Amino acid sequence: MRIKSFNTGVLLSPLRTPFKTAVRSVNVLTDVIVRIETDSGIVGWGSAPPTAKVTGETVGSITGAINEVIAPQLLGSDCGDLEASLDILDGVLLHNTSAKAAVDIALHDIWGKSLGLPVWRLLGGAGKNIISDVTISINNPEIMAEDAFAAVKRGFSIIKIKVGGNISLDFKRLSEIFNIVGHDVKVRLDANQGWKPNEAVRILNEMAATGFDIELVEQPVKSADIDGLRFVTARSPFPIVADESCQNFKDAIDIMRIHAADMVNIKLMKCGGVRGARQIISAAKAFGSEVMVGAMLEGKVSAAAAAHIASSFNCVTSVDLDGPNLCTEHLVSGGPNFTDGPEICMNSDAGFGITGVSGVVWD
Repeated sequence: MRIKSFNTGVLLSPLRTPFKTAVRSVNVLTDVIVRIETDSGIVGWGSAPPTAKVTGETVGSITGAINEVIAPQLLGSDCGDLEASLDILDGVLLHNTSAKAAVDIALHDIWGKSLGLPVWRLLGGAGKNIISDVTISINNPEIMAEDAFAAVKRGFSIIKIKVGGNISLDFKRLSEIFNIVGHDVKVRLDANQGWKPNEAVRILNEMAATGFDIELVEQPVKSADIDGLRFVTARSPFPIVADESCQNFKDAIDIMRIHAADMVNIKLMKCGGVRGARQIISAAKAFGSEVMVGAMLEGKVSAAAAAHIASSFNCVTSVDLDGPNLCTEHLVSGGPNFTDGPEICMNSDAGFGITGVSGVVWD
């Protein structure tokens, strides 16, 4: 079974509401779609969002890396040998982890489809459904409280609050949200590198003293500040999750070895795809650590791959895969069912189950 063709294109999916963090604000979910066809007729689907602030990649760099570097090396190769194909992919260029992730996902999709099995089964899972949180974008306190209440009305029992950049305003945001949703809902914080270490320790302890019940806190400090992350983790009343600080397997090992964070957040776009995610999970198992499976602002194709991983491993105890739920329309056919609520219902179709994507502007 050999790779016959590569196609890339861009898919734009309008969001229900603007997605705002401490570092960016967007109104449309942008995905680079990858379609790989084999000479046996099997089609594998992958995707990657441009997230320049995290991975350094744009639409142009992702499509350029795939079309100009990756595709020429993989065209005609035997993709039935998944490991050999992934070795080629990993070695063909440095960095460009989102571009690699899109192709890695498509190759795993072909792998599953060629064997007639869902990827979760090939990973050793049982196809259990998973529960995701939903993101409340950074905004004025009153608007965030309204958005949180709307999410709870939709059935979400875990909400992730974007904070960072203005400590006193962050405190007001949390006060308004807890006032309207109560304490039966699990609340996660994501600072997106928005605090300094001393500030993070102070505000998190103030939140604990006030009675805010926080399940976990993502990336309170700058990604390169591992010492600062470790400082916060040792003094925080809440578990700390490394997100931007954990880009790959080596970062995960370094963080777990010195306990710079209580957990790491695995994102396919940071670690280069499914194989990179599996490597981080193996590290977590060795250290006895739990992990989160999350995503950038991603559509259903790559979110489907992440869902298969989250469904397959018991060390995955937190899931943040709400991208498809943030969109106003669903343009991807097949795969897991991202309901309008928190439950992601796993599919039993071969591969990741993706059968087509509409609305793509192909190159």
